[in-house]
Amino acid sequence: MSKKNIGAALALYPCPVVVVGAMVDGKPTWTLAAHAGIMAHSHLMVSLVGAHYINRGIREGGKLSVNVVDASWLAEADRMGTVSGHKADKSEAFAWTMGEGGAPLIDEAKVSIECSVDGNYELEHFDNFICKITATYADEAVLNEKGKIDYHAFKPVLFEFPTYEYFLTGDKAGDCGKMNAQKGAAE
Repeated sequence: MSKKNIGAALALYPCPVVVVGAMVDGKPTWTLAAHAGIMAHSHLMVSLVGAHYINRGIREGGKLSVNVVDASWLAEADRMGTVSGHKADKSEAFAWTMGEGGAPLIDEAKVSIECSVDGNYELEHFDNFICKITATYADEAVLNEKGKIDYHAFKPVLFEFPTYEYFLTGDKAGDCGKMNAQKGAAE
């Protein structure tokens, strides 16, 4: 084996960049996050440092939005990771609409996922919100003829840690489940 052991490094990057939204004291607030992922076809997880201002709104209201970032609003999204809600009112950072389930959605986001919180798994100073997807809102410009998100048209931004660099999604690498078709059925 020619691989080098680099320790207990988190090597699942890059990850999609999202702006999480929630209501705190009757106003929307936002935070940038790159620790969000799929838990099941019906649930996702959002992991935020426990001290974040927005966490109180998520815990109290049990609702949040996950607004997927693309290059068209990356600079505004990035700012949400540099400004603390404890020190600044971020309620007017974006034009927004209240989702049907009660979470604020960023109008500029081409894809927004509205969630209700099923639980919180606290681990090493992080709140890991287990979220049931209640609705997904997509701009028609990023939908294909079947009404599904077309990732040839919608190109989410990815975040890589520890370099703190952003990347764009891009080229197709293959068709899932069909790359070894010449070898026969899956074993």
